[in-house]
Amino acid sequence: MSLYLCIFDEDDELDGVAVGAYSDFGNFRDIVAGVLEGGKWGSRFPVLMSHSDCDGEWSVDDCRKLHVEIDTITTELRQLPPREFFAEWQKSVAKKIGLHPANLYDCFIDVDGQPLLERLVSLIELAQRRGLPILFQ
Repeated sequence: MSLYLCIFDEDDELDGVAVGAYSDFGNFRDIVAGVLEGGKWGSRFPVLMSHSDCDGEWSVDDCRKLHVEIDTITTELRQLPPREFFAEWQKSVAKKIGLHPANLYDCFIDVDGQPLLERLVSLIELAQRRGLPILFQ
């Protein structure tokens, strides 16, 4: 089952990010917890880490806080060495687009091979501009 984060304005989808499987998002958060939070889930990044990935949303207020968290995570992951991709689809996409991660930040991609955190920031900024939540689907 795949996780899709998106923004709707009434019935029109404005943008969305296909994260991959729920387990891929879980792997990302496991790395954040283990590497950046010292194993203390949600201690530094409560909006990202404490939200269930099953349905629901990040409110506009959540997005403001999430933006700060993602900026910090981005900075810190760029200072760490890369790891193997967790999923076969990630390996396949990386090979197809010629991606050779230089750091841990580069190891997290969406299904199109775009940097996951960059895509999340773009979605967060759109949500803030439009005053709309990010939906988990």
